[in-house]
Parts: sequence; structure tokens; C-alpha cells
Amino acid sequence: MNTSQFALTVPDLAETIDFFTQRLGFRLDMIFPADAPRIAVLAGQGITLRLEAIEAQGGSVYSPKDPRDFVISSQNNKDANDGWHTGRAGMQYRDLIRGRLGGRVIASHIRILEGGETPDYVHYHKAIFQMIYCKAGWARVVYEDQGPPFTLEVGDCLLQPPEIRHRVLESSPGLEVIEVSCPAEHETWTDHNLRLPTCEVLPERLFGGQRFTRHRARDARWAPWRLEGFQARDTGIKSATNGLAAVNIVRSDSEITAMANGHADAFLFLCILQGELVIERDAQENHQLMAAHNCVIPANVDYTLGASAGLEMLEVSLRAEGCASI
Repeated sequence: MNTSQFALTVPDLAETIDFFTQRLGFRLDMIFPADAPRIAVLAGQGITLRLEAIEAQGGSVYSPKDPRDFVISSQNNKDANDGWHTGRAGMQYRDLIRGRLGGRVIASHIRILEGGETPDYVHYHKAIFQMIYCKAGWARVVYEDQGPPFTLEVGDCLLQPPEIRHRVLESSPGLEVIEVSCPAEHETWTDHNLRLPTCEVLPERLFGGQRFTRHRARDARWAPWRLEGFQARDTGIKSATNGLAAVNIVRSDSEITAMANGHADAFLFLCILQGELVIERDAQENHQLMAAHNCVIPANVDYTLGASAGLEMLEVSLRAEGCASI
């Protein structure tokens, strides 16, 4: 059957989606981007609708003026609502990287305040890379060919390989996660035909050349990090992405000062989970980061890290070849 296609510009995208899906029986096929939707594709009544918001909320997209600049931001705000906006499935988002590095990467702080059953659906993302770290609370989730639903807990980390179908089922009140994705804006599609969990369990299945990975904090082992004196737990994401990305949780048990040589990655992101970290360059520039601060470290810049006892941070890196086409 032929389907007519129409494009509409609407003042309130979420309200319009609710009208067509809840009152007229349309289905949501695609939303873009997930953190601050401004485009949606719906189907029903023999037609396809492309809805586009007149205005969209969310983060700006630009690059640092100087590629050698450290990009610093904080999750702490005087106003608890500052920077938050509603994204896909009613979840609240705010940006952790000022400017999103010209649209190459987005790091989002995502929260669900009320908890309980989540109004989510089976979906997938057209992204090159996407990981999730659980910062507070818990979420019950399910993934294609990865067995029954499981609980993502504090300190756990997931790799969501490209286009793997998944769904958030429920969460605790006050759930908070850190999500890093490349590119910053990507399409989220609904899969109306697949039911999760699937019958097969295929932990070695590849999705876009990557393997689903679940890192559980309570089972993790600490090992020496790349800088002397620090320890890290490897989430397994480097292996699962064939070196495209690496994600580590790093800690220091005592005060440490260490010199780091400039890296060649397209992206190196630090999110301070607890404790304090001072990043110094050329003895003329230093940044004091505390819990809830974040930093993107530019490539080919030598720097010194000064860590407090009890520091813990999330480190995410992306290889330059992986972002070359973004």
C-alpha cells in the first residue's frame, strides 16, 4: 500500500507527538536527536508525518577557538534546574561538554527523578559509539540477544554497539547516568516488530563491528593505570570496539602528581566522580576540578595531573580514525 508523506512544522514537538500517538493511533518511528528532540517521524492512517519543531532546546554546537584549549564544565549549578531539558521518553538531559566539539561528541548527564516504570520502547541508535556509566541509583534494562533484563547499578558501565535494540524498563528515583556518544546528534529509531528479551543469547554477536559489553563494578579488578601511582578498572570497551574507544574508571589512594605526555586521540574526556584533580599545563595554566566537574583534554598537549587521595574519575577516549568522518 502506498503511503503519503507530509512534513509539518509544529510549535511543541512533544505535545504534537502525544496527540498523534495517543489520540489518533499513530506510531513513533524516529526521533532526532534524543537529548533535545526537534524532528520526529510518525506513521499511521496510511500516511507518514515528518514533524519538525519551530525551536528546540538543548546544547549549542561549536568548536573551541583554539584546539589546544581545555574544555571545562561542571554538573553543579546554583539552580537545580539550570541546563536541564526534557528529551526522549521523558528523561532529563544536560550537556557536559560545552559546544560538543563542533558536533563530533556529546557527553550527557541524564536523570529520571520519579523512578518507577519508564515510558520507553524498543529502539536503536544510529551512532558510531555510545556508552553509559551509572552515576547514581539503578535502572532495569534489556538488550537484544543479551539474555533477560538486568539491573545497571552505581559504577556499572555499558557499551551500546551501533543499532543494538534495547529498552529501559524501570528505574530508581533519582537515577543518574553519564552517556557519551559520537556523533553528537544521531537518529533514534523505534523497532515495532522486535520483542525483548529475544529467545537467543549471543554475547559474541557483533553490531556494526562492536560487541555489547556490560562492566559490573562489584566484579571488577583494579590494575595499574597508564600513569604511575593511579589504579584503573578497564571496562572492556577497548576490546569490544576493536580499539575505537576506551573507557576506564580511575582512582588514587593517595596524593599523586604525574606528568602525562600529549595524546593523539580525537577525544579524551575526564568526569570527576569524587575527590579533586588539578590539571596543569606549562606552569601557567591550571584547572582545579572537583566532583561533578568535567574536562576534555586537547590532543598533543603535555600536562600534569595532581590527584587528591580518594580521587575517582571516568575516562573516555576515542581514536582519531573513528571520528574522521564526523
